[in-house]
Amino acid sequence: MWAKNITGNFANVIHGLKASHLTDVVLRRSKRMILDTLGVGLLGTRTDVFQKTIQYSKIYSSDTSSTVWAHPAIRLPPLYATFVNGVAVHSMDFDDTWHPTTHPSGAVLPALLAVSEALPEKQKVSGLDLLLAFNIGIEVQGRLMHFSNEASNVPKRFHPPSIVGTLGSAAAAAKLLGLDQFKGKEALAIAASYAGAPLANAATQTKPLHMGNAGRHGLEAAFLASSGLQANKLILDLESGFGAFYADYLPQPLPSLQSYTWLLDQQDVAIKSFPAHLGTHWMAEAALAVRKHLAKSGESLPSGRIKTIVLKVPDIQYVNRPFPASEHEARHSFQFAACTALLDGFISAESFQQQNISRPELSELLRKTNLEHSSDNQPSFKNLYCEVTIVLQDGGVLTERCDTFYGHWRKPLSKGDLVKKFQSNATTALSLEATESIVEIVDNLEKLEDCSVLTSLLQGDERTNKLLKRSSAQI
Repeated sequence: MWAKNITGNFANVIHGLKASHLTDVVLRRSKRMILDTLGVGLLGTRTDVFQKTIQYSKIYSSDTSSTVWAHPAIRLPPLYATFVNGVAVHSMDFDDTWHPTTHPSGAVLPALLAVSEALPEKQKVSGLDLLLAFNIGIEVQGRLMHFSNEASNVPKRFHPPSIVGTLGSAAAAAKLLGLDQFKGKEALAIAASYAGAPLANAATQTKPLHMGNAGRHGLEAAFLASSGLQANKLILDLESGFGAFYADYLPQPLPSLQSYTWLLDQQDVAIKSFPAHLGTHWMAEAALAVRKHLAKSGESLPSGRIKTIVLKVPDIQYVNRPFPASEHEARHSFQFAACTALLDGFISAESFQQQNISRPELSELLRKTNLEHSSDNQPSFKNLYCEVTIVLQDGGVLTERCDTFYGHWRKPLSKGDLVKKFQSNATTALSLEATESIVEIVDNLEKLEDCSVLTSLLQGDERTNKLLKRSSAQI
């Protein structure tokens, strides 16, 4: 056990943080994260894994219910609305990614929107309330990961959202529920006993459940703490507590409330342009760059000219899938990303449909592809690179490398491109009018008086016109 009470320190800071602590940079970045998360979640409501979790969750009911995104005819208890909406967010691996490595938003936002509907009518949740709780949930995840060097690299044992996302959800929910520092401490400790899912389920339909469970279990931990359930009050201080997840875990106290500094101020997130593991985005850009030497935009790739394809990548075993057989395996394949970008000149959500995965011409390119690892190419989203070398039948060699892709925090998406991504995703589930209203609401979220306007729009019901008028009046 370390000398200082880290668990108590976290609980005190979570309880003490106020909206006035939020900086302009944190507000701007977190609103981008919220918009992106809503968009990928709405798109995810069309996936098979989401439909399976909906059918399962319908067996639960309670007097209190929350919105299931894009499903106006279905309402679920807050815990299960959190679960299914969280699954939707991560169902296509299209959600944001942070450093140290995790997907921070998907475990937090669905829980907060669900609990905002579970509070008594007189307890309206404002946009500023939502932003503060959301940023606390993000901050807790980042701080916990910064206590471990192991967490800085792409994971090998546990899927990070299942660990830090669960505690982030608990912290955010505790803040929105107004728990004091004593019950907040219990919420963190209870959440730790829900944490952890093995990385072996990456590239399967079960991986999105890690996100849904992180949000649900964090919220459940906060509910249980508010009911008086007790747990180990030193959970963040002990090697047998949160330290069980990271061998080199060394916690430190958080900054003082008098001069609090947010990690999101210092480190932005990466926002993806297609739904796949973040590492494949470096690969796609390198492949698209080398393709330009072989074919102009819109032209077919002269595949017959290619003898071999060599991909230099970091050693990330679960993204090494030479012949992916399903959409989930394809989303976790350096080889698929490279060969699809070469063949088509782009990668999109449709690239992962089964008819595209099983194309003979794609299989031909995959058979020509080999991976290489270099000692200087470390498995960290902060400094990895991907390089594509094509050896031609005539002996010619073409090489391109990507060190930073568009959408990485060093080269963030423009506001216009972020809105385009959101609308492209969200209009698969909602009307264009509703999506435009959500963009406006999120852009002015700190001015929103009542988040029920947002949750009602997310339902996709037929009252959109009335809601649009309400939202315009509030902001």
